[in-house]
Formats: sequence, structure tokens, C-alpha cells
Amino acid sequence: MSNFKVLNVHHRFSTKGAIEFVDLTGTVQDAVSTSGIRNGIVHVFAPHATGILILTENDNALLNDVKAFLEKLVPCQGTYQHPSNAYAHLRSVILPPDKTLPIIDGRVEFGTWQSLVFVETDAYPRKRTVIIQVIGET
Repeated sequence: MSNFKVLNVHHRFSTKGAIEFVDLTGTVQDAVSTSGIRNGIVHVFAPHATGILILTENDNALLNDVKAFLEKLVPCQGTYQHPSNAYAHLRSVILPPDKTLPIIDGRVEFGTWQSLVFVETDAYPRKRTVIIQVIGET
């Protein structure tokens, strides 16, 4: 009979400011491998008002397109009431701070070209944390 298990990992890192991309794919897979969970889910959450998580191909040209897309959607130089970094907060409103992925046979199931990427939307360097919660059966 299988056992139910939960593992919580707090992964900390620093960013340099908007818009920076931090690939978390290996970090998430390492947490799943460490957990011993064979089948279940991994939920990754960025507890920040100006940080988001995306699933995308980790390709420099595509990441530059993502950056241009965010700038077009919510420009840094817009007219905002919130001081200094309103655009960073607004970008976080339209893209989520979390992702949930399946675990099958001890591996996170990413699509062929998918990577899990943290996007720093704030204007300033920050110390960031993502919470990786691995849930399932061993």
C-alpha cells in the first residue's frame, strides 16, 4: 500500500530587477526527487506582489519576446497612481504567482519545451522565495 506524503521546500534566490527570468525547472525536479513521491502533484508558489511564474520555453529570443510583451501590455512609463513600481504590480495581476504540475513515476511532467520560470517584475533587485510543495504517494 502507498503512503501519502507532503514535502515543503523554501527556495531562496536574488534577482537584479525588472525583467529578469530565473529558471526553476531543475530546482523543482530536485525537490520532487528528494521527496521520494512517485505520483502526485507539485505546487510552486511565489509569495510576492511583484513576482510571477510562467511555463515557457527557456530560449533567449522567446524570453526577450515575453519581456517586450509585458512592456507593451503594461509599460513602465505609464501614468499610474501608485508610486515607483505600479507597472510591476499590474503585471503580477495579469499573470499568476503559482503553477501546479503532475508528478508521474517520480518525475515532474513538463511539456517537451517547457521550463518553469520565475519572472521578476519589480524595478529593484530583490531577495525572493518560492515555496515548492510536493504532495502525493511514495
